[in-house]
Amino acid sequence: MFGKFAMPFFVSSINISIIMTKTIFTLVALSFMLITTLTNAQSLTAIVVDSASQEPIPYVTVQLKNNGVITNEEGRFTFQLDDTIQPTDSLFISCIGYASIAKPLNAFKENKIALASKAIDLNPVIVTNKNYTPEEIINFVEDSISKNYHLGLSKKRVFLRETYRNNVLKTDYKLKKSTIKEFNKAFIDNLIAQVPMSSIVYNEALGDLYGGFDGDEQKLDLIKASELYDKNLELDFEVLEDKFNTIVKENVKTDSYFKIKSGLFGTKVESGELFESEIDSTDVAALNKQLEEEKKNKEDREKNFARYKRQTMANLFKNLPIFEDTDYNVIFKPNRYELRLDDFTYLGDVAVYVISFTPKRSEDYKGKLYINSDDFALIRMDFENVKSLRDFSLLGISINEYLAKGSIFFTKGDDQKYHLSYYDIEKGNRVGFKRPLKIIELNKVVKGKNKQNEVSLKIDAAFGDRNRYELVVFDETPVNTSTYNDFKENNTVLPTYMPNYDPEFWNGYNIIEPNKAIKAFTSIGEITE
Repeated sequence: MFGKFAMPFFVSSINISIIMTKTIFTLVALSFMLITTLTNAQSLTAIVVDSASQEPIPYVTVQLKNNGVITNEEGRFTFQLDDTIQPTDSLFISCIGYASIAKPLNAFKENKIALASKAIDLNPVIVTNKNYTPEEIINFVEDSISKNYHLGLSKKRVFLRETYRNNVLKTDYKLKKSTIKEFNKAFIDNLIAQVPMSSIVYNEALGDLYGGFDGDEQKLDLIKASELYDKNLELDFEVLEDKFNTIVKENVKTDSYFKIKSGLFGTKVESGELFESEIDSTDVAALNKQLEEEKKNKEDREKNFARYKRQTMANLFKNLPIFEDTDYNVIFKPNRYELRLDDFTYLGDVAVYVISFTPKRSEDYKGKLYINSDDFALIRMDFENVKSLRDFSLLGISINEYLAKGSIFFTKGDDQKYHLSYYDIEKGNRVGFKRPLKIIELNKVVKGKNKQNEVSLKIDAAFGDRNRYELVVFDETPVNTSTYNDFKENNTVLPTYMPNYDPEFWNGYNIIEPNKAIKAFTSIGEITE
């Protein structure tokens, strides 16, 4: 069975009558639970595998009573159940190249579901009447977009998982001059030693997104969010600030200002802008002002968190391949690509064309398109960049966006329109900084030379990040303009920090099943807020 349960059975006496009574009670209870497990369980969890190889199958569509989820890259899925689910309700499982399964829930006896490869039996009528060239198929897709996809306003239940992997690749420097003895090589080496060489952060958010596909018209109603990372790997800025403040107070005049220069570029910073002054605990007005600022900072953080999530989701939606200004423009500019009809296969019971595309000249992506042979709807796209999307280097600053690959899935809804169901993209960047840096203390009050102190370095540093964005749409309902206009954002949700993975956090909500790396994540040490 999908659900697991346990019933402790304690025997307090050797008396046989008591044992028999408890045994009968236990058997009755177990029988009752076997009957009701599927209807009362809070979730249904399984892994989908290939029947021949027993290897997990990623991105399999799983549907139950018009609701759907998708398996993660490890073939796993979790379905949240409610009181409306019955043991006789059918679970539909489908994937490209495999025979679909449609069985009632009580027909599944274990948490492993095997799919068998589907033999391709080409219908002679299809071969004769639909023997199109790849170019003709792509043109049919473009012509059918307005008919096949819901492009208006809607309310979407969305789940966004972001994974950020950051690495420090290089931290070379040369201290050329320092008139402050405390700002020496040992101090800088100690500072660099405290910077984590690698870190990983998982952010998850669930909400309802209102709008169409215009990035400027989205509204987000956040429901719940989390952030999973190790706070032990963060720099202790308070400790560093205390050390820095001590050095500054002993060596820098209070009415000085600083000139920060990097080559031809420079900026001015007043000494009061570098650090916050301590609040006198007896100064009620100052304390009240600090409390007001903290309250405002929290409100700003709430707004900024929701704004960032909304913008991230909107950017994914408006960059779908069914729109003309998308980065994946093969449907609208097929003449820029080499197209090849690779296969004619099945997604469940739906016959699909599989077309591969590679750029002829300057386009950025290659990949595969999976197109319904009946209505010419694009139902899946796999893509990967063939060159750096951005490779910039000027005056010692370099940016190389070297990776962008992923998959996009569309699913047909009850309205007979196709809707985005899953968007997965991984991005990789490398940033370099190879420049001189000077921090000069200047003071106009002191007689004689304005320059008081100077710290001069030559820095050669590089940083890399590899980030992944997974967007799942569990339900999409068209809404009219009035409903859209009436909805007002009032987001007060901030992510719950988790030092270790908590399997209970998303209980009661449908999300994409976390992979093994997320489930195994633990911080170095326990940290409490």
